[in-house]
Amino acid sequence: MAPLKRYIDDNFDHRHLNGVLGHDAVTSEVLAQHFYDWCKLRLPETVGVRVSETPKTWAEYRP
Repeated sequence: MAPLKRYIDDNFDHRHLNGVLGHDAVTSEVLAQHFYDWCKLRLPETVGVRVSETPKTWAEYRP
């Protein structure tokens, strides 16, 4: 998962997410799908991605 952490740190950390992804309203669901697509290209064994909003809520993308 180090490559994903590096990708997030380099491209998303301390940035306005709407500008980074080109969406009007970036949601956890949008992030989950984006990170899934990124991971699937680099880690073919990826089956889903979960983005936590709080300790008890999250969005998950599993095509």
